[in-house]
Amino acid sequence: MKGRNLAEVMMGAVVLATAAVFLGYAILLGGRAPVASGITLTAAFDRVDGLTEGADVRIGGVKVGSVTGLAIDPQSFQAVATLRVRSDLRLPRDSSAEIQSEGLLGGRYVAIVPGGADAVLADGGRITETQGSISLESLLGRFIFSVTQMNGGGGAGGGEARR
Repeated sequence: MKGRNLAEVMMGAVVLATAAVFLGYAILLGGRAPVASGITLTAAFDRVDGLTEGADVRIGGVKVGSVTGLAIDPQSFQAVATLRVRSDLRLPRDSSAEIQSEGLLGGRYVAIVPGGADAVLADGGRITETQGSISLESLLGRFIFSVTQMNGGGGAGGGEARR
């Protein structure tokens, strides 16, 4: 019985050590570290639902930077994202940014679509053409509302009384 308890304790220690190694790997090499050098850009969005600091900035699906900050502009009440992207990229001034989803249940990232202008964005520049995140809950609510309206099941005030 004593040998069995020792074996169970040793096996538990091996499992915990393995879990610690995987956790360390995920933290250190998980790809969420901010880009250390590069240029800083800002972009104002109407909504940034699900976007967090440390999220990827991608061009054509390739990570080129990260989100370093999120704030509210007190004048326009828009969400302003601060982005740090690689300095070797010469992004045209008319580039656009949109918030996209990694998947149905995944996180969000900023996708930059390069424009065609000759002038480029400098450090501290602003991306003016933006598209905010699309709320899955809002889309689902609209879909359910439209289906109930088509089926004539109007809830409150949805139908006329029959005589």
